[in-house]
Amino acid sequence: MAIVKIKDKYQVTLPVALRTQAGLEVGDLLEVTTQGKKITLTPKSIVDRDIAISLRQYREGKVSPVFSSARDLIRHLHREAKKLKKSK
Repeated sequence: MAIVKIKDKYQVTLPVALRTQAGLEVGDLLEVTTQGKKITLTPKSIVDRDIAISLRQYREGKVSPVFSSARDLIRHLHREAKKLKKSK
């Protein structure tokens, strides 16, 4: 459990451990809800961030090949699963 202090302009700083655990980065959006006296912050993903992540993965070569059929996709997945089992 973390304790934070409300500053002059009603601002709070989220501790590093919580930001890391929630996967938060500068510029991320949080949805704020209240239930009684409880305040909940929920990270919200926006399309722009998802696109940025996808483009980064594409540049890093983390993409799957194009498949001409579902059968080809399943074969590919089985091969990848075998590779993962061997690497353990």
